[in-house]
Amino acid sequence: MKKKIISLLMCAAMCIGLCSCGGTTSDSGSGPSDGAGSSSASDWDYIQNKGSLVVGITYYEPMNYLDENGELTGFETEFTKAVCEKLGVTPEFQVIEWSKKELELQSRTIDAIWNGMTVLEEKRDQMAFSTSYIRNKQVVIVKTENADKYTDTASMAGASIAFEGGSAGETAATSDDTLKNCKLINCEAQKDALMEVKAGTADLGIIDYVMALASVGEGTDYSDIKIIESVELTPEEYAVGIRLEDTETLAKINAAIDELAKDGTLGALAEKYGLSDVYALG
Repeated sequence: MKKKIISLLMCAAMCIGLCSCGGTTSDSGSGPSDGAGSSSASDWDYIQNKGSLVVGITYYEPMNYLDENGELTGFETEFTKAVCEKLGVTPEFQVIEWSKKELELQSRTIDAIWNGMTVLEEKRDQMAFSTSYIRNKQVVIVKTENADKYTDTASMAGASIAFEGGSAGETAATSDDTLKNCKLINCEAQKDALMEVKAGTADLGIIDYVMALASVGEGTDYSDIKIIESVELTPEEYAVGIRLEDTETLAKINAAIDELAKDGTLGALAEKYGLSDVYALG
């Protein structure tokens, strides 16, 4: 009799356990959450629901940099704010390691790369690019006192060259038959490449033309550094980098860029930050 009672109790416990499991499965939904509270939410839903667009940047003038009061400013900073106002979301600027920008984007640590992002064909399978808005190129910089030593890439053989890791500067250095055999110094940011040249720990640097315009020469902190004008590197364009599958956010950003170009906002920002000559939407 005691064995029968124990058996009945065990059966009842198993039934309760099965019912509980069934209820849990039913309540959990049909798929993993994407962070937006719904397994079927799009990337734009995700951004809109949290109310912010997290933008990956590095500090460099005149795109995103800290002014004398320690406030973030620059062409890209104001540009991002203007686009976000049209999208109805708040911009959040997050400093990233440039060489890891694709990983940051795909892991949703950031929602966009908006920092003088060069459009590279080999990156099109990793991210989508917005409408291009700045024409740029990579340039070689040198201490003024050494400028006569380096007039073309052939004269740079054996020199040490600093650039930002994961940037178009690295691509320019490693794709040139002469430069790729030089002593290459991989830096965390473009400003570090500038510092290497100024300190004499690198003979040359490769940085963005728009950065060089604002950072080197008379009246700057790098007045003893100049662009080697006789060396032509590959021209390029700037655009915003978006997750490859995020077509809705890309379309919204492109529409906002178009509006800001047509109403003159972007042209005015380009003039304010000394970029009129390289502004691509005028």
